[in-house]
Amino acid sequence: MKKLTLAALIIGGFAAQAQAQSNVTIYGIADAGIVGERGGSAGSVTKVTSGVGSASRLGFRGTEDLGGGVAAIFQLEAGTKIDTGESDAAFFQRQAFVGLKSKDLGTVTLGRQYTMLYNALSKIADPFGAGFAGNAKNLFPTGGAGTRVSNSIVYSSPSMSGFSVDALYGMGEQAGDTTAGRQFGFGLNYAQGPLNAALVYNNKNNDTAAVGATPAVRRDRVKNTLLAANYDFGMVKAYFGYEIDKGAGSSPLPVANAFGYKVAPKSSADSTALLLGAGVKMGGGTLLASYIRKDDKQNNQDANQFGIGYLYALSKRTSAYAMVAKMSNKNGAGYTIGNNTEAGSGDKAYNLGVRHTF
Repeated sequence: MKKLTLAALIIGGFAAQAQAQSNVTIYGIADAGIVGERGGSAGSVTKVTSGVGSASRLGFRGTEDLGGGVAAIFQLEAGTKIDTGESDAAFFQRQAFVGLKSKDLGTVTLGRQYTMLYNALSKIADPFGAGFAGNAKNLFPTGGAGTRVSNSIVYSSPSMSGFSVDALYGMGEQAGDTTAGRQFGFGLNYAQGPLNAALVYNNKNNDTAAVGATPAVRRDRVKNTLLAANYDFGMVKAYFGYEIDKGAGSSPLPVANAFGYKVAPKSSADSTALLLGAGVKMGGGTLLASYIRKDDKQNNQDANQFGIGYLYALSKRTSAYAMVAKMSNKNGAGYTIGNNTEAGSGDKAYNLGVRHTF
């Protein structure tokens, strides 16, 4: 009996030690607001929307210490709609990956993951964080595979003197063709002191492999290059972004013909986008502002966007927001004012809402 008790204590001790070396965190964002849109062919639109500033989500992430400075990591993240309570598309469609992390060698993960292009735009260049009415996604192309890539392998290096590198390779996984649909990206990052910057490149093969009697389709590659930076002066944080987009599909329109033109606007295969922004600490919150210019070198359908708003912290996890933005389309351009989860329906919009993180 004593031997059994001693064995149980030993086994229990090892189990407790293993649990202490592993952890799983449940996290999420609940974001909903009133959205008003004006100027499109749909007329005046007023609605309650989920994920105005940040897409509402529920996620799980965990680590297990494997010893020697190496840990196993995973993350599963599902989108949800606060306005209706429905699931947002397929479960865990936001992120789903597993990998290994080494303090000395870096991190390798496999699964559905963000691109370097989207991370640099949303986390570095855009004061609105790719959300709210004034967000950069209205004129910087980030949709679909520009945001997340399924079947991808991502490597992130450790930081050395503020410098780090990222690399992504997404398998096309089309039978009989090893290049159709594949995607790769690179990022050179610098983060030290008040300066945060990244130079990223993303390349997507838009070819479609042959299926039975249906022949293969060959298309231009999509090439996006972005320089993103921000600098914290203390009370004011300055933001900058400049992107070069080449190839058919490199700058798709969020909405096909939102303004009901007789001649629908065209997406550009040769364009640039410039962002200048600021975040100013004011009255317990942050005043956000940005100017974005889209230069369409192929169709001359340019656009300018002005966005301004106020984000007020009610607590460490809860904030209220009020945002407004205006788009000026030139020569039949068709860009709209959207938010984090919607493309929008017109050239003017406002947001009033609450965001809570947990």
